[in-house]
Amino acid sequence: MSKSFSRSTVKAAATAHVPAAQEAFRDNDSLLVMLETSLHGLDEENITERLDRDGANEVSHEKPPHWSAQLLRTLKNPFILVLLILAGVELFTSPDDPSGPIIIGMMVAISVVLSFTQEYRSSRAAEKLKAMVRNTATVTRRASDGHSERIEVPVGELVVGDIVHLAAGDMVPADLRLLTAKDLFISQAILTGESLPVEKAAPAQVHTAVGGVQQDSPLDLPTIGYMGTNVVSGTATAVVVATGPRSYLGSLAHSMTGQQVQTSFDLGVRSVSWLLIRFMLVMVPVVLGIQWYKQGFLNALTFALSVAVGLTPEMLPLIVTANLAKGAIAMSKRKVVVKRLNAIQNFGAMDVLCTDKTGTLTLDKIVLERHLDLDGEDSEDALEYGYLNSHFQTGLKNLMDKAVLSHRDLEPIVARYRVVDEIPFDFQRRRMSVVLAHGGDGQHLLVCKGAVEEMLSICSTERRDDQIIPMTDARRQEIKAMTHHLNEDGLRVLVVAIKQEEPHNRAYGVADEAGLTAVGCLAFLDPPKDTAATAIAALHHHGVEVKVITGDNEAVTRKICREVGLDVAHSAQGRDVEPLDDDALDELVRRTTVFAKMSPLQKARVVTSLRRQGHTVGFLGDGINDAPALREADVGISVDTATDIAKESADIILLEKNLMVLEEGVLEGRVTFGNIIKYIKMTASSNFGNVLSMMVASVFLPFVPLLPLQILVLNLLYDISQLSIPFDRMDEEYLRKPRKWDASDIGRFMFWIGPTSSIFDMTTFALLWYVFGANGPAHQDLFQSGWFIESLLTQTLVVHMIRTRKIPFLQSVAAAPVLGLTTAIIAIGMVIPFTAIGAKLGMVHLPDDYFGWLAVTVVAYCALTQLVKVIYIRRFERWL
Repeated sequence: MSKSFSRSTVKAAATAHVPAAQEAFRDNDSLLVMLETSLHGLDEENITERLDRDGANEVSHEKPPHWSAQLLRTLKNPFILVLLILAGVELFTSPDDPSGPIIIGMMVAISVVLSFTQEYRSSRAAEKLKAMVRNTATVTRRASDGHSERIEVPVGELVVGDIVHLAAGDMVPADLRLLTAKDLFISQAILTGESLPVEKAAPAQVHTAVGGVQQDSPLDLPTIGYMGTNVVSGTATAVVVATGPRSYLGSLAHSMTGQQVQTSFDLGVRSVSWLLIRFMLVMVPVVLGIQWYKQGFLNALTFALSVAVGLTPEMLPLIVTANLAKGAIAMSKRKVVVKRLNAIQNFGAMDVLCTDKTGTLTLDKIVLERHLDLDGEDSEDALEYGYLNSHFQTGLKNLMDKAVLSHRDLEPIVARYRVVDEIPFDFQRRRMSVVLAHGGDGQHLLVCKGAVEEMLSICSTERRDDQIIPMTDARRQEIKAMTHHLNEDGLRVLVVAIKQEEPHNRAYGVADEAGLTAVGCLAFLDPPKDTAATAIAALHHHGVEVKVITGDNEAVTRKICREVGLDVAHSAQGRDVEPLDDDALDELVRRTTVFAKMSPLQKARVVTSLRRQGHTVGFLGDGINDAPALREADVGISVDTATDIAKESADIILLEKNLMVLEEGVLEGRVTFGNIIKYIKMTASSNFGNVLSMMVASVFLPFVPLLPLQILVLNLLYDISQLSIPFDRMDEEYLRKPRKWDASDIGRFMFWIGPTSSIFDMTTFALLWYVFGANGPAHQDLFQSGWFIESLLTQTLVVHMIRTRKIPFLQSVAAAPVLGLTTAIIAIGMVIPFTAIGAKLGMVHLPDDYFGWLAVTVVAYCALTQLVKVIYIRRFERWL
């Protein structure tokens, strides 16, 4: 069973499994004592001891099984086990004639070796994608002479108690408790999906700098830095509280390693396998009983075992693996790496694709869409002052700053100013200011930009038509209404304001951000990709519904979704999903296209809801917050730039984050699925028809209709003809909608098509018995030779009859490999009775007249099969 991500599980992980959370507000001195460390750092002896105790500071991740385990997993297929049992019994009952076990062994060896080879190569290739980037951290450690020094060490060598130093741009290397911090902002997007960084502080600073210590989630704790996050601005000194598997990231990664969820592909193959095994368990005892009565137990047992082999689609593992491997090769040419082969089929069965927004629907590049005055008209002043603010700030520039600075034609303006001071951004004020000196008049210019409400609260005037007029409350409401309309269009809005100051020597502070003059607004947008709308339309055309599940802002998400052609009549946020039980969630998910502000667990719950409703679900994501949903989906899709855990959780890795690639994958998956179903249906129905014919013949004939060895050779030749199926094409009509496994349809198909071939088996029996004189034990070799050829021809031709809804050879022609191999097998089968091999198998030369009757029989068989096919399609509205 899969690992489910229940709310109780995540809640537990948020407390007991996050050691850092338990030390969030302990005072520095007692924390250092408890961890047996100091600000001078650890010495080499301490470090070695703790590495031995806790292990390397690495997040656990799935490793491919040993080759022997992969081989045993290949042997676990039920058909392979049945064949091995049959071979053992036959060897026991006929120790002097190993021909039967040898042929069965050849079937098993071909299937197992090719399946194992494909799986082994795939897993090795996938491991190359999982190589983790080697990072370093700055720590204080004691040297052998007792002196402390700051050094760079590999992240994997960090231990609990290490004193770590953080600066802008650093990755947080383990779960840390802050000891000191200055203007520290950390991006936790890898864990939460939130694009905006959060402020962090030491415990002594919390009440003044951050405020409030009651938090619902460990991610909200202001004194903790979590492994995998990154520092946006500021500096800090911290102590390592948890490493590797005991970190928050490690606990989440650990919960996602292990057995994969049972996908629709896995369940489908298993259901079909047991359906055919049940048929075998019913029919083989009947044959055994009839022949036991006529020929004695040992002869009857040998014949019954051969019948069991004849009913077993022993090449199913090979055909499935070959189809999937061919699909994987085709996808690799389209910049897609398939980690798990069955994901190719799941692509084809997928009828719902859940995807994030950033980088999939959008360019993942924020652009400055508009620069406006306070009436919503274009304004160059807003752009120029915004450019000055972004250029002169010293903090880590965010995507919006970079978007402003992309207007390089404004660079000459910068030369007129020099920076005097800066009032850094923080998430309480939600604004930041720079103070500049103008080269000409010596005046100081404070330029501030920030969120709408926070900025309007400190503006006492506005610039309108080159005039400075007072800002009234009514005017503030008008400006808010204007920016709200921009928000509804998915634009993120910042207000720009200025203030002239007389020069002075004191440092500028927050108190100086008062009495400002509002100049205008900057509106930003992460625009949709040019290919997104086309890709979504193509997915819809092929029956795939697209739902967007993101941690981003709802208004922005709705805007983007509208532009790429998605229905946004219904949207929901994480807070709407959280309180719902399964039934209520199913109802919400059924009608909703856009899910915004979603947590990792909420994303996984939506995917689980869709699967519970019978959908085959694909999920595209690239962050740690996407990993639970990736695991729950039938097919998890990520990108090569994603987090390691997201890549491990995914079944497919895109080398290019593009929905058009997915649309191609859907079609490739449907071709793969169609070819697999072809094999199962044609083999199951053909084998069922043959065994049915044998049962009837066993009742009336004084000898067995085919010798056990002849049955095995017949089955081997037929199986070889099927090896070309992975190279066949599918009709365009088949590719237009998702396809799923349906074991009941396969059983029904067997009962309809199988007896069709039995009708002509009976006519062949009558022909051989009455026309060609094979009417007694003395002529059983003539009878068996004639039926061997007729059976092989009808079995092989059924490939062409079943592969399409259309008229074969006229409206739909198989691919060249299928035509070539089936023709070759038919020729070999017709020649065998005339060779020494045929003589060894107990066959004899057939009269020339027989082949004229055979041609009539084959043509009549094809005509009747086509008629039954048309009736079946009309009655059940399906074929493959």
